[in-house]
Amino acid sequence: MKKSKLVIDYEYDFDLLGLTTAAKGYKLAWDMNQALHIQLVKQPDLVVGFKNNDERSFSFYAFETQINRLKLFKNRPAEGDTGKYFLIPEFPHFDFIILAAMKDQYAHPQLLELIKSISSVQFAAFIPMEGLKSKSNFIF
Repeated sequence: MKKSKLVIDYEYDFDLLGLTTAAKGYKLAWDMNQALHIQLVKQPDLVVGFKNNDERSFSFYAFETQINRLKLFKNRPAEGDTGKYFLIPEFPHFDFIILAAMKDQYAHPQLLELIKSISSVQFAAFIPMEGLKSKSNFIF
């Protein structure tokens, strides 16, 4: 019997940014709300499946309009989850990941500069999508 393989190419119409900070998620979300004039709201945890049928929960905050979308994810699992699991394992040094599709509000360099200006953010950088194996974690 001949086997067929389903290949799906997704469009990744967003940018990913990595943040290093000592702030808790709620404090960082509040700081971003003030700096970007948005309203990030706590969402139910994102559950991601890993090898060996392991599932881990990642806390996140979201701001969405018809045109703009910005989500703030913790890169490590929620408290109580043990092991070395990351939402983006290629970049374990980032504490938080931002998914940004801000069509009419902020251009790419402007968004990065505004996030860098937040006092609780120690480091922020764009994450290149080319070759990123874990980008499928953001399709939901």
